[in-house]
Amino acid sequence: MAAAAPGARIAEIARAAGVDPSLVYRWRRELSIAAATPEEPDAREAPAAFVPVSIAPLPPPPAPAPVIAAPSTITVEFAGGARLKIEGAPEARVLASVIGALSKAAR
Repeated sequence: MAAAAPGARIAEIARAAGVDPSLVYRWRRELSIAAATPEEPDAREAPAAFVPVSIAPLPPPPAPAPVIAAPSTITVEFAGGARLKIEGAPEARVLASVIGALSKAAR
């Protein structure tokens, strides 16, 4: 443990680890108490050793499920008697073109 090494500077060790120096002092004290106790220390009270930890980046969010339009039907009846039945979801431009052509033909 770096904090127990001769000449160790707690402030430098804490800065390198990205923690507050008071934590390093506390951990060092808890480890020395655990080492001095003859019986087995309670793992919840004093750590037996330090374990390196790294924080992994968050995984990307899952892709949204594709939106599937429910099947639909539109029926248009023109004055001249022509009928147009549209199923699904056609593009607005195509639909306008078809209705425009049928409207002219019905006149």
